[in-house]
Amino acid sequence: MMTEKELVIDDIITDAMATPSPAKSMGDPGITPLSPTHVLKDSEENEPARHPYVVVVAIDFGTTSSGYAYAFTKEPECIHTMRRWEGGDPGVSNQKTPTTILLSPDRKFHSFGYAARDFYHDLDPTESKQWLYLEKFKMKLHTTANLSIDTDLHAANGKKVKALDIFAYSLAFFKEQALKELSDQAGADFDNADVRWVITVPAIWKMPAKQFMREAAYKAGLVSRDNPDQLIIALEPEAASIYCRKLRLHQMVDLGNKTALNGYSPTENVGVGMTQGDRYVVVDCGGGTVDLTVHQIRMPEGHLKELYKASGGPYGSIGIDYEFEKLLCKIFGQDFIDQFKIKRPAAWVDLMIAFESRKRAAAPDRSNPLNINLPFSFIDYYKKFRGHSVEHALRKSNVDFVKWSSQGMLRMSPDAMNALFKPTIDHIIQHLTELFERPEVTDIRFLFLVGGFAESPLLQQAVQKMLQGRSRIIIPHDVGLTILKGAVLFGLDPSIIKVRRSPLTYGVGVLNRFVEGKHPPEKMLVKEGTRWCTDVFDMFISTDQSVALGETVKRSYTPAKPSQQVIVIHVYCSEKESVSFITDPGVRKCGTLKLDVSGTESPAARREIQTLMQFGDTEIRAMAVDVATSRSVKASIDFLSQ
Repeated sequence: MMTEKELVIDDIITDAMATPSPAKSMGDPGITPLSPTHVLKDSEENEPARHPYVVVVAIDFGTTSSGYAYAFTKEPECIHTMRRWEGGDPGVSNQKTPTTILLSPDRKFHSFGYAARDFYHDLDPTESKQWLYLEKFKMKLHTTANLSIDTDLHAANGKKVKALDIFAYSLAFFKEQALKELSDQAGADFDNADVRWVITVPAIWKMPAKQFMREAAYKAGLVSRDNPDQLIIALEPEAASIYCRKLRLHQMVDLGNKTALNGYSPTENVGVGMTQGDRYVVVDCGGGTVDLTVHQIRMPEGHLKELYKASGGPYGSIGIDYEFEKLLCKIFGQDFIDQFKIKRPAAWVDLMIAFESRKRAAAPDRSNPLNINLPFSFIDYYKKFRGHSVEHALRKSNVDFVKWSSQGMLRMSPDAMNALFKPTIDHIIQHLTELFERPEVTDIRFLFLVGGFAESPLLQQAVQKMLQGRSRIIIPHDVGLTILKGAVLFGLDPSIIKVRRSPLTYGVGVLNRFVEGKHPPEKMLVKEGTRWCTDVFDMFISTDQSVALGETVKRSYTPAKPSQQVIVIHVYCSEKESVSFITDPGVRKCGTLKLDVSGTESPAARREIQTLMQFGDTEIRAMAVDVATSRSVKASIDFLSQ
């Protein structure tokens, strides 16, 4: 027997389930996959207009570096990475550009990447204080607990700017660069309407951060709100996974290839070696986050299925930069470093660039020290600030492994450098160890190390030591561009990942008939003689639940009054698998579902709005229909405006 459900919508009570929807009354659990006939029909319809887009352009917007790549839908095998950038760094060969942005004193966009960094560096110190320079700002979207459209970022000079503006300026810059390159190739102006855009985000990002990226793309003019499907949000490790599956032997390094592992000779080709049912882990080690994804290949089409929800954390390579900063504070004093960053922001950027190239020279077997150039203004400002020399500070600090070299450099022993890596690498190894202990994560044949940080020999050695030959560790040659190329492939065929796992438990609060002994007495509400239980959690999907692409969760809602124009329903989420009430510990309000029922007045006494929610994609979507008239109702889920 169906229990009648009522919905409290902003304290208005509506009989949502007084007339059960057909799916419900047939004993359906409420999650109805599309029937095969529907799927067939769908693909037939898509055949002629399969590629309304001429080209797919993917933007990998990274914490430390960014770039774009593209492929024409007519030749999907041929992925073009963006043109080489001017002003690269010594020891860093890459087609990506630093994620740095410069705004003029009147807050207008000036430049991005190397150009921003070099211009800022050449400014006079008094002048540079007026300019707004930002780097490594992407992490703010991950670390801000209550992210909103109004979230602020701090520029190097300490001034506040709106995060949305910075992200929009950055995306607009890439849009312009990509369209320019495409126009030059075509010999005529390339129309943005012909481009399908893909933006990559970490898989562990919550919905607000994904939505924030989409809002920034709207603001940047990549796509318009009226055509949201022109933009796809891709998950970084998924993109990497799609690319890694296609790898051929000459495109990668097998860390264990001194010996044959898993009964394979090392000459065997991994692309061909991956067969039906193979399970593999992708470890995406970027500048800001480390993302772990577990996939299985399903033949014959080679579709992918996620075996365990994405996990990871803020353990990217910038953690090493913070350790270096802590070391400098220990030697020269936190008060000095804080002042120096504000008073000489360009010189601080210089120092971090110098550190970056030495960071890349760190290796387990290194025996000679690493020298880091201290900018002249650091030495000069320190003497003014403290009244003694940098050399004196190093002598009297109790930091053993860092010395002063006569050429005016910080000389770090390899041990000192390795110590800076340790906390970050330990986090990653701990996370991997926990992942491999999970029952869903058994018989993993390959582990792909991707992302810029994967190039670190120290990290590679640590992963090898942890796995002890349980899986083959594969590193693609162009490891920094793996995500970019995979994102292009994903844009060409977004349906390649057929099954995902929900990262959280989602649902809404409803009223149920009060059951003595089952429901807590303090939850009882009496209304017109009927006893109801309030705050009941109506679960849409639970954490780590498998959900197929296109699978929908159906619910019916009814406006409280016939004249009601908008139905607003609060969406709640939790990390826990089983939730009984929206007041349970760990349950939080995370979004709102809005149904715009204006202009759909219906002759029916009770209007039933059937809502379909999709959880199997990279973003959560909602659609709705007025059952009596079969007209579609505008539905949206908002995770930002809290």
